[in-house]
Amino acid sequence: MASEQVQPEIKPTTIFRHAYAVYPPIAMLAGMQLDVFTPLKDGPLTATALADALGTRPEKLRPLLYALVHAELLSLQGDRFANVPEADVYLVRGRPTYMGNVHELYSDIWATALHTARSIRAGIPQAKHDFATMSDDELGAFFRGQHAGALATGRQLAQTYGFDRFRSLLDVGGGSGGLAIAACHCCPELSAAIIELPRVAPIARSFVHEAKLGNRVQVLAGDIVERAPERRFDVAVLRSLIQVLGPSQARRALRNVGQAIDPGGAIFVVGHVLKDNRLSPAPAVGMNLVFLSIYDEGQAHTDEDHRTWLTEAGFSEIVVQYGAARAGASIVIARKV
Repeated sequence: MASEQVQPEIKPTTIFRHAYAVYPPIAMLAGMQLDVFTPLKDGPLTATALADALGTRPEKLRPLLYALVHAELLSLQGDRFANVPEADVYLVRGRPTYMGNVHELYSDIWATALHTARSIRAGIPQAKHDFATMSDDELGAFFRGQHAGALATGRQLAQTYGFDRFRSLLDVGGGSGGLAIAACHCCPELSAAIIELPRVAPIARSFVHEAKLGNRVQVLAGDIVERAPERRFDVAVLRSLIQVLGPSQARRALRNVGQAIDPGGAIFVVGHVLKDNRLSPAPAVGMNLVFLSIYDEGQAHTDEDHRTWLTEAGFSEIVVQYGAARAGASIVIARKV
């Protein structure tokens, strides 16, 4: 008689947990794309009324609404749906804190993460971000997705770290220029320069023009990896820049920034930084799966890497604040010797 097959004692609990964990983020993304939250700014609505406001069919919208309740972005009041407080603050179009258009960024990075295995097998990124070859529409979508986060980071740095003590800010690889724009709004005496690649600089100029800050924010076209700016500043911010560069490029970029900062000035590196064991923080560990598919060498570099490169660039008093920035990113602060 054949022996009975013994079921393993270990269950695939973790596998199933990960498999089904993707659906709340997918619901959030769809809610942002459809702008579900804006019609709810004046109060709860039924699925039918909300579908009418959005121009969709109720029977198609209803499953998403319940998924958004499960995702803790909507609440259910009888047969009506309402924004939870967080969604009302950040996902209602027209609010000063609106970040719903970040769905373009999330769509990009989540789709990119699906290329992880292919990129590892090929040994080269399979969803490469190359600003020199991206279309105008792709560039515009990418930096629109980044803009709300850049504005929020600029406000955070200006208010938390006392940017009113500075007079001249260098926003390195500033993208849309949102960081410099927000910092200047917060600090009336502050002027700024954004340095960006020639293909991206016109996008930054358009955002600066829209913010009516052309008299205080200058956009410089250049490559910080290749050369230092000719002007000098008393503070520099590198947001989401070091993580897109390989080690040798990151070292050169920080050296060139160091040459542009006056003694006693400060540098703020905002982005994903790994602790030296490479197991935390979780956002940095996760984003490395995205970075390997879009950059040739870019990655979340370690604490020790940042300290070494900053010291070589002439900075001291280096402090790493893990998770201090938006979306779990970290802030590295140092003073120019």
